[in-house]
Amino acid sequence: MSRGEASGPFRVGDRVQLTGPKGRMHTITLEPGKLFHSHKGPIAHDDLIGRPDGSVVANQVGVEYLALRPLLSDFVMSMPRGAAIIYPKDAAQILAQADIFPGATVVEAGVGSGALSLWLLRGIGPQGRLLSFERREEFAHVARGNVATFHGEDPANWSITLGDLAEALPEQAPAASVDRVVLDMLAPWECIDAVSTALKPGGVLLCYIATVTQLSRVAEAIRATGWYTDPVSSETMVRGWHVQGLAVRPDHRMIAHTGFLLTARRLAPDAVLPELKRRPSKTEFSDEDFEAWTPGALGERSVSDKALRKRARAADAAARSSRAADGDSVDLEPGESESTEPEDGDDRPGGAR
Repeated sequence: MSRGEASGPFRVGDRVQLTGPKGRMHTITLEPGKLFHSHKGPIAHDDLIGRPDGSVVANQVGVEYLALRPLLSDFVMSMPRGAAIIYPKDAAQILAQADIFPGATVVEAGVGSGALSLWLLRGIGPQGRLLSFERREEFAHVARGNVATFHGEDPANWSITLGDLAEALPEQAPAASVDRVVLDMLAPWECIDAVSTALKPGGVLLCYIATVTQLSRVAEAIRATGWYTDPVSSETMVRGWHVQGLAVRPDHRMIAHTGFLLTARRLAPDAVLPELKRRPSKTEFSDEDFEAWTPGALGERSVSDKALRKRARAADAAARSSRAADGDSVDLEPGESESTEPEDGDDRPGGAR
């Protein structure tokens, strides 16, 4: 059992989510003799170690906090980030629409901060295999630390390959050996050929796309190959509800658009997809039309090197602390602490984000 799936009393090295009287959450890693400080007073880690999950503990001035092990959805929202994460609402749809199953061989391109990697590893189980690809070493560094923090170790069935997917995939996955492919990148249409070779007939290709322009271009690129079923696209919006007595209404805040999901299935060799009957529409376009949209016009929001280094150090420290709690030896850098509290205190509100 990985550390992220632990149960029973709290133990040294466990991550614990403390929820205060106003619903504000703080995530800490338990260490003997340490204190968690907030403006409402300190809580001793020793007061939590040995208590059952779901306990209520009072700080030194009597303010009560609910203590729970964070769910995976809680963890990915509070972990150090190198790149923007895929939200839990989208991760759940990816697992469903891509039909991620135990024992599957899955290719993931665009690791980011490792959030989707954690969901995919849970979906494929220990018998499955996850092949992740990332162009930027800094993002891969943060992702490795976050995954090791959650699992307490580096999963044996997971690998990260640095480099371009189109060039690296043939070396990592033989033809027709991959069950599912998940692409989270700026220009997924550039990798369609390599992905199509690796996918088994009937395998699922899923693209996570941020903008309408990307959605249009990748859909047409997939159609142009003649190797896939007609692409299906969707977006997921989640709206919470306030339910208290007779006061039942939608929440004032919701998680609306974060990205589009596009899926298609690989056809058998030499298979020809039957032509679908469609209503007449304006579908004519040229390469110049596409270039007016993408890729240069899309732009890419970058994270500064200084911020990436800081988040990588936070992810490394959390990973070392998690491994150490499971009995592995840990070598700390000079002046570095094993504390894994997020740099911003993880004092996010309990509502939707």
